[in-house]
Amino acid sequence: MDKHLLALASTLLIGSAVYGQTSGIVKGKVVDANNNPLSSVTVSIGDKTVRTDHRGHFRLQGVDQNAVIRFTYLGYQTTSVDYVFSSASREVVIKPVVLVSNEQAIDEVEVFGERNKKPKGLEMITRMPLKPSDQIQSISVISNKVIQDQGILTLTDAVRNIPGVTLFGSYGGVKESLSTRGFRGVPVLKNGVRMDSQFQTASGVVDMQGVESIQMIKGSAAVTQGVITDLGNAGGVINVVTKTPNFTNSGEVGVRVGSWGQFRPTFDFQTVLDKKETVAFRMDGAYERNDSFRKGLSANRVYLNPSLAWKPTDRTTITLEGDYFNDNRTPVNSAVNLHKSQSVNALYVIPNNKFLGMNSDNVNTEMKSFMGQINHELTDRWSIRASIATSSYQVDNLTTSATLIKDREEKFNTFSRKMSKSLRDDKNKTFQFDLIGKDLYTGKVKHLVQAGVDYRIADATTTSFDTKLNLLEDKVLLKKTDQAALAAGVIDVIDIHGDWANDLDQVSYVDSLGNKRTGKKVAFEAKTPVRNYYSSVGFMAQDVIEFNKYIKAVLGLRYSEMTTKDFTSNGNKRVSAWNPMAGVIITPFENFNVFGSYTNSTSLRSAANPMVDGTKAGASTTEQFEGGIKSDWLSNRLRFNLTYFHIYTSDLTNAEYNEANQPTGLYFKAGDLIRDGIEAELNGRVLENLTVMLGYAYLDARYKNSPSYMNGSAPMNAPKHTANAWVQYVFNQGALRNLSLSAGVYYVGDRPVNEYSLTPQGHGEYYGEKPFNMPAYTTLNAQVGYKWQRFDAKVFVNNITNEIGLNSYFRGGFINQIDPRNAAVSLSYKF
Repeated sequence: MDKHLLALASTLLIGSAVYGQTSGIVKGKVVDANNNPLSSVTVSIGDKTVRTDHRGHFRLQGVDQNAVIRFTYLGYQTTSVDYVFSSASREVVIKPVVLVSNEQAIDEVEVFGERNKKPKGLEMITRMPLKPSDQIQSISVISNKVIQDQGILTLTDAVRNIPGVTLFGSYGGVKESLSTRGFRGVPVLKNGVRMDSQFQTASGVVDMQGVESIQMIKGSAAVTQGVITDLGNAGGVINVVTKTPNFTNSGEVGVRVGSWGQFRPTFDFQTVLDKKETVAFRMDGAYERNDSFRKGLSANRVYLNPSLAWKPTDRTTITLEGDYFNDNRTPVNSAVNLHKSQSVNALYVIPNNKFLGMNSDNVNTEMKSFMGQINHELTDRWSIRASIATSSYQVDNLTTSATLIKDREEKFNTFSRKMSKSLRDDKNKTFQFDLIGKDLYTGKVKHLVQAGVDYRIADATTTSFDTKLNLLEDKVLLKKTDQAALAAGVIDVIDIHGDWANDLDQVSYVDSLGNKRTGKKVAFEAKTPVRNYYSSVGFMAQDVIEFNKYIKAVLGLRYSEMTTKDFTSNGNKRVSAWNPMAGVIITPFENFNVFGSYTNSTSLRSAANPMVDGTKAGASTTEQFEGGIKSDWLSNRLRFNLTYFHIYTSDLTNAEYNEANQPTGLYFKAGDLIRDGIEAELNGRVLENLTVMLGYAYLDARYKNSPSYMNGSAPMNAPKHTANAWVQYVFNQGALRNLSLSAGVYYVGDRPVNEYSLTPQGHGEYYGEKPFNMPAYTTLNAQVGYKWQRFDAKVFVNNITNEIGLNSYFRGGFINQIDPRNAAVSLSYKF
């Protein structure tokens, strides 16, 4: 018995000694940026947790000798601190821990986002948790700071801060189709997923009030996005990241008023819903109405974006969000070309007191979407990410067009006007899943790996209408030619230099007896709806291989399969493609990367089309070689990137048209398209209070080996030169402290208004003629801001020099003018 007691006592003593050698006490103090103590801060080491007292002090005992302390507090950023016991003591007193408030963190965001961190949401398009500087492709980021400081209200105004990105066309001022590297219709995603199936990708996506940041991958994104279903996939992809809860109690309300009756109130509210700080809610929204510098135009919109975030465990985050966007605006044509030939620049800008359309013209865009995301850490090395999204995009378009009439005297000043109506109902569903492993090793080689799958359904129905035009008065007879024009839907024939009516009941005409009369009416009859439906599935894998701190290699591979329903034959068309990616990153010294990569994209949009030789068109492939420098300077507050790219698109196909410009139903090979270019950007703070965003892009795009296009000619709206420069100076001391002065200059070079086609293309008689160049233009903007306590006031003056800049989809009849000189004032309050 005594022996057993002795053994038990010895065990307890040994255990106590061991415990004494491996545990101890940690204490300290937590303060804010002004050195004020913070009470009730949660302090945790492993499974041991305490809270600070009213003086900000804390004491944790029985903790491991070497570990990490985690500090969490509502409204502040979570902070971690390492500690180590000395060999002579089992107690350590750490230096005061300073917590940074979320509001301070927002103020410290750079133009490209937070320093030393990957931008929120970037992994949704790269599918890898890497910073932009560690990617093998060119990536640009526009943070919410830029959106606020520049007073950005459109996607176009945001991405002009990215070298080489321009507005291809606004299709009457109602859409935004963007262009880069000679590709038009660059896809626009929301949180990594598609919201519409427009092949030009020109739909409205979101109001800027709901945007956290805008990110862009230049060049092919086939490994993460799949085969080409749009015109611009191979040129890049733009991702709009929306606001979600930051687990803080805060809010902001604001109002902006400006030229032409602009009135825009906004709000952003977020709160934590439970004491454990695991559930948070956020709601932001905007209303806007304004008229236009042009007579008869107006616009209004409503936007709401609620979101909910839940952290059921320290390793799991679930985010749910939905948004509603409803926009009404008058479509407009700002200019016409007073010549039948596309080789003659006879551009005529319609005076601001005139409007070619009807007052009833309107385009209503309504978008509703829902998205759910889950991020879960399986272990310290493995994690999963999944998202599911559904969206409804509907457009009701009532537009009046004006078409040049070939008059005998060739004055080219006579136009006929017609009204048209169309509906689009576009539904999309997307699912993505990724498995990610980090800090994995094969011997001494480190790996970051990703394997993923995605599935998408795009279901769009378009309905066109027959226009039934009649006289307002009954029993009125017309001449045969006038009756035929009325039956064809012609409202009237106008002299572009004269006056005309903007209401149907004011339109004048002459009856068969030569009497002048007034008033017409219109009715629309729906045609058979046209439905386009396809689904796609993709499987991909990526591996970032780190041999040492100097060399990394990146490998990726994707298999994509797309199924298209044929509603005429009740059959399905199934096509597939493999797309590889490879690259290398060399880091000669810290924060300086030299990279090179190869990527390719496959277009299957025309793969099943019948060729004139009896074969199928097959896939068209775009290969890209890219290389350059990515570098961070001045403690990562300034970034410089330089990129060279070579893009080769082979096996283009075009529809065959006869001499009467009617399609034969067959297709032929249209040759190749080569794009070479250089892009440079310098973004960040040169000084603590001096911020710059500087960019330049050069593009040499030309057709080669083409029977359809003139060899050496550039694709439409592809400028050789673009540049952007924005500078902001903030007074950080003295009587002018918190005053900011900013100015931006944006240059878009001249560019061909159309393709230099050699054969009929189905777009009128625009072939066999070299297109003229749309003139270059430069826009100068300025901003003044002042912050006082919780108030933030800004003044915006845009297009100071009153430049007339035009964008166009020329062969579609759209030429639109940028806004002339205008100004706005905004005031916001944070709480």
